Amino acid sequence: MPPAPPSPRPSPSDLAAARDREIDDWLRPGLDVLFCGINPGLYSAAVGLPFGNPGTRFWKAMHEAGFTERVLGPWERDAFLDAGLGMTNVVRRATARADELSREEIVDGGRRLVETAQEWEPRWVAVLGLGAYRTAFGDRRATAGPQERRIGPARVWLLPNPSGLNAHHTVATLGETYGELRVAAKLPDRRRS
Repeated sequence: MPPAPPSPRPSPSDLAAARDREIDDWLRPGLDVLFCGINPGLYSAAVGLPFGNPGTRFWKAMHEAGFTERVLGPWERDAFLDAGLGMTNVVRRATARADELSREEIVDGGRRLVETAQEWEPRWVAVLGLGAYRTAFGDRRATAGPQERRIGPARVWLLPNPSGLNAHHTVATLGETYGELRVAAKLPDRRRS
């Protein structure tokens, strides 16, 4: 289990104040995989951390996939980066739900993602959300898995969004699906026995 979070849970007024706030990307040159969410939720924006809600399935799925040696917490930026992994979003502004984003915001975010990949040169970009990818890159037929398109110099893999609103997947099925990317990227299984 990850260590305890460094700050208390945000209040309802903290969450309301977090609307439209942005959070920092987690980037280093030459990452193995740059994970790209759709946009920050209000909880993440309130605490200033990606996938910041303790109930998120992202961190558990990352461990189940073998990307991390244990379930990390969203405050463990350095451990995530040290594993060769980074984090960004298609759209930077926080909303309560991704369906609050406009098509134009998502398309603009796709252009920003290309610029980010060109600057930081990850080997892979993993977009966590088929609908956002389809809109950002005008590819209505895209399905989960590897894509022919490159984002900057990076190969692209589409993954299901880990949001609890995505009821089609459990932590186990997310971990299995995310693990397919880890294997394709030729990264070791970092789970402790």
